[in-house]
Amino acid sequence: MGRGPKKHQKRLSAPSHWLLDKLSGVYAPKPSPGPHKQRDCLPLIVFIRNRLKYALNYRETKAILMQRLIKVDGKVRTDMTFPTGFMDVISIEKTGENFRLIYDTKGRFTVHRIQNEEATFKLGKVKRVQLGRGGIPFLVTHDARTGLIATTTSPHFFVLYISSPAATQAGDRHARIKGRLMCVGVGPRKTRLLSVLQRLIRYPDPLIKVNDTVKIDVETGKIIDFVKFDTGALAMITGGRNMGRVGVITHRERHDGGFAIVHLKDALDNTFTTRESNVFIIGQDKPLISLPKGKGVKLTIAEERDKRRAQATQ
Repeated sequence: MGRGPKKHQKRLSAPSHWLLDKLSGVYAPKPSPGPHKQRDCLPLIVFIRNRLKYALNYRETKAILMQRLIKVDGKVRTDMTFPTGFMDVISIEKTGENFRLIYDTKGRFTVHRIQNEEATFKLGKVKRVQLGRGGIPFLVTHDARTGLIATTTSPHFFVLYISSPAATQAGDRHARIKGRLMCVGVGPRKTRLLSVLQRLIRYPDPLIKVNDTVKIDVETGKIIDFVKFDTGALAMITGGRNMGRVGVITHRERHDGGFAIVHLKDALDNTFTTRESNVFIIGQDKPLISLPKGKGVKLTIAEERDKRRAQATQ
């Protein structure tokens, strides 16, 4: 008989980009199920305690979160092990700070501060575009934003949509996507909860395809703009040995039965290649978001040494 999923995370087997030392304990935070994979996420407690140094221990981190001071993508999060990931916007209203989780050229999440204007949106890579129930098109992004509709054709059931109070008072049927949408099927004997939808991206632009990037408003969850995955686009690498590098797509190679390979060139005209699945478009001529220190240009060990020596002599 199965014992269920593991509820602990050993410190030695935790992802290396969490930057946890080996001698501070046996265990590490186990990320909760959420929008990002366990190996690709950063738990909130690691970000607040280990990166920002706003807390010294577990108890202080819990006190901060339970005061509802931390927002991720515009929503208050009180779960200390909530999995934040690439392109997520973390806001602390009490201090007026905003951060975007983004990779450095060594493949680690960096503490990247952003302005209030930039904190109003995030980028999402389109993973899937298809038709849902009733022929309604929807798309799915890398952070699990989706738009699935629960419907029924039985005469004994109907679907009740419960949205935000403001949308209900205004009488706007389509404004329900701004609030918490619940599809409740009411039957002759009992009430059933069909599904709970919090992230809804329906009726996307027909020009949006898989691997494109959409610009999403954090407050409403609607698509503001999109960038096509094409030659000449600016991209950041989210996996592999070139993780965190930024470059312009020069061309693509398609291999039947294998992985599609993308060739890129960075700001110093250094060329590198990676799989198509590792490419995240961040703009066309210029990036839609601000980039961390280094602007996604990876230096060799010798170049880093010379740069440190030059800074030391100044």
